[in-house]
Amino acid sequence: MWEQFIQWFMALGEPYGVNPVIFGSIYFGAVPIFWVAIGWLVRNVKKKKSVTGPVILACCCAISAYVYLIFVGENVPAWVYVVVVAIIAYAIYATLNKVKAKKREVESELMEQQS
Repeated sequence: MWEQFIQWFMALGEPYGVNPVIFGSIYFGAVPIFWVAIGWLVRNVKKKKSVTGPVILACCCAISAYVYLIFVGENVPAWVYVVVVAIIAYAIYATLNKVKAKKREVESELMEQQS
């Protein structure tokens, strides 16, 4: 029975040309970091602080194994590309918005100091 499980598990990577042990290690290795990010997110929501950092960290954990699949694999389903691109686009958008907000904050403080 154990040998059948190992054969089945190792065959999972064949359609995509990836090592299932590496994929599984990345996938399950990201789980604790994901839950830390969720805890950080909840704490920031309660303290009314920015949630951008924890959301980006949680998203990176969620897509980490699929990024490996994209770079190493073959015949990757289109939905994997769509999800990864959407998460990266959100991260860029959120970061740019945060930088713009900080810039406006600094500029308004400078204007107040000059008057």
